[in-house]
Amino acid sequence: MRERQDIEDRLRRRLRRRRQRLRRRARAVAVLPSLFTLGNLIAGFAAIHFAAKPLDVVFTVSRIEWSTLTVAGVLIFIGMFFDAVDGYVARLTRTTSDIGGHLDSLADIVTFGVAPAYMTLQLVSKYYLAVEDYYIISPTRDDLFARVIWAIAAVYVACTALRLARFNVETGSDLMEDHLMFRGLPSPGAAGCVASLILLHQHYVQALDFQWMARITGLGMAFILLLCALGMVSSLPYAHVINMYMRGRRKFGYVVRLAIIFAFAAFLPTLALAISFTAYALSAPARVLLRSRSRLAGSPAPAPAQSA
Repeated sequence: MRERQDIEDRLRRRLRRRRQRLRRRARAVAVLPSLFTLGNLIAGFAAIHFAAKPLDVVFTVSRIEWSTLTVAGVLIFIGMFFDAVDGYVARLTRTTSDIGGHLDSLADIVTFGVAPAYMTLQLVSKYYLAVEDYYIISPTRDDLFARVIWAIAAVYVACTALRLARFNVETGSDLMEDHLMFRGLPSPGAAGCVASLILLHQHYVQALDFQWMARITGLGMAFILLLCALGMVSSLPYAHVINMYMRGRRKFGYVVRLAIIFAFAAFLPTLALAISFTAYALSAPARVLLRSRSRLAGSPAPAPAQSA
């Protein structure tokens, strides 16, 4: 009886020491990577702030007029830059931690989940009714289309959270071998597709005098938002662009082609972003369709039925 009590006391002391160690680890947070992650979070919050402003408000940046959705889209890409840098800085300084991973997921939900969904709601609200200048999309409206659009935005936010939770569970380690392929469309890729198309709409389509084209493409963003949401929770294989195509040594011609692509992107950044992110979102479905087609083409023809 006394030996059993001693064993229980020892187990209690071990559990107490373990809890103390975990508390010490929770207090120690990497400063530099966390600052970049918080920069991602603040960029997403600022994107929501500017998207909530009236769409008729115009900001002049370097003698170029930007709409509120344009500023919000640029802030999403700024958050994407911070999201890419914080992991690299954490691995470079060897300060990766569980707290940093959870903080990164929380920031991604805001920047790549809530902000693109809210931007799409604001864009559809402007072009929904041609009679009114502004129509608030809300689930409380006595309007089936408005409820469906709001439900699509809510589904996108939920799919972003599910995608990030699945990534945290399925990622084995911080090694590059575990970050070459993604299962499902990454949340930054989905947000980049939505934000880049909204930027393209604000810069080119809205600048034209064809209001019917601006209205059709604006309302079509809800369908694109739904496709990106389904892509995030799918099992389609997506490549990690930086780890797979830009790391290591490559041939000279490969570097020349990349230089040409970057020069085109610098000359027409809005169009280049829209083409790049749309092509990336469609890359996995196209790859799956080509593989299934090649398998069907390579399968042997059925043998002819023998006569009796």
